Amino acid sequence: MAKVITTNIITSELGKFGYIVLQKNTTNQQQNMGRIKSIIKNLGPGLLFASMAIGTSHLVLSTKAGAQYGWFMIIPIILANLLKYPFFEFGIRYTNVTGKSIIEGYNDRGRGYLWLYAFITLATSLASPAALCSITAGLFINLFGITTVSITTVAVGLFTFNSIILIIGKYKLLETTLKFLIPILFVALLSTTVLVINAGPVTPIVDFKAPELFDEFGILFLITLIGWMPTAVEGSSWLSLWSAEKYRIDKNKPPLKEALQEFNTGYVLTAVLAIFFLTIGCMTLYGSGTELSGNAVTFADQVISLFTTHIGDWAYVLITVSAFATMYSTCLTQHDAIARVSVDVIGLIVGEHNKFTEKKYYAAGIIIISVTSIIVLVALGANMGVILATATVISFVLAPLVGYMNLKNVMSTDFPQKYQPKKGLQLLTYTGILFLSLLSLYYCWTLIF
Repeated sequence: MAKVITTNIITSELGKFGYIVLQKNTTNQQQNMGRIKSIIKNLGPGLLFASMAIGTSHLVLSTKAGAQYGWFMIIPIILANLLKYPFFEFGIRYTNVTGKSIIEGYNDRGRGYLWLYAFITLATSLASPAALCSITAGLFINLFGITTVSITTVAVGLFTFNSIILIIGKYKLLETTLKFLIPILFVALLSTTVLVINAGPVTPIVDFKAPELFDEFGILFLITLIGWMPTAVEGSSWLSLWSAEKYRIDKNKPPLKEALQEFNTGYVLTAVLAIFFLTIGCMTLYGSGTELSGNAVTFADQVISLFTTHIGDWAYVLITVSAFATMYSTCLTQHDAIARVSVDVIGLIVGEHNKFTEKKYYAAGIIIISVTSIIVLVALGANMGVILATATVISFVLAPLVGYMNLKNVMSTDFPQKYQPKKGLQLLTYTGILFLSLLSLYYCWTLIF
């Protein structure tokens, strides 16, 4: 009898324990699903950042890094993404907490900060949209086999198409478009990477010798890769403005923790895609002895041809769509971002910031960026490399200052102390500023001497 009672007690207790475990697992699952739903709901700024960042720095530089220097280049790619993380994170943090753009924060710190950022914006807006759109146009021609239309004509068409999307749909349509485009891009790139790995590495040529990484040319390439990985530091203000616009449209500002989770999702995706491109470069080109073109469109054509040779002609569409989607997403998001930044900066400079937040000024900014870029393409197309190189130097050399300005914003006395970055993130920020400063100084030294 005692044995039966004991057995019943044990069974009863085990049943209670099982119920508690089941209930706890159910609660954990509900919490995890809640976090996932929250991230999906808040998708926007981080998603736009990913689509903006995976252009030239990934398609050209990451692939080229793997093709020329092999697997070692995964180290600087991860290092760049890590050390630049705080600068971009602060764009989300500042806007989420204050409700203001980080550019307004520059103005609050002093007019000198604002004018410095205006100078960087001017250099970027004159060169980057035209260059990116011409690369995208070249890939479009490659994708559809167009031979009777020039790159400039296709670029004008892309600018017109982008302007219509952005003016009519504004931020909401841009966000929705990228929610469809980015998954397609990710799946296409993942499939391409798997196919490349499955096919195995290219057979090295006889007596293949990898180029020296730590000579003059190797170090300059390394600096360029780190400087543009995942993107230029001034992109932090783009994140800030996208966040402000999303909060305005949704009429709901998520807690800082949720906003940062959404951004982190996009940031990690950006780093993963860079490694995909590096892997593709390593497996298909490293050791082949192929000399890659410095021209982005020609380079893309080379890569696509080599992919199809390595994998098979049947993969041509998949690979070309990956390349085109990569560049088009960057082209579209940068067009939107530069227009927003330009309007924000001009509004603050003339003292009419609230007035310049009206929709008509955004539309005007979109049109002006298009017209300016088309003029640059038509009139200065032959000197595009020089123009883009100048903008690159300005952006790269001033990157540590932009990083410092972002830190000043989130550590200022008018920014609530409980939302200020923790000591570890501050230390990472200072390390990033020092690292970029040393690279900038070396880069300037190579240009002068």
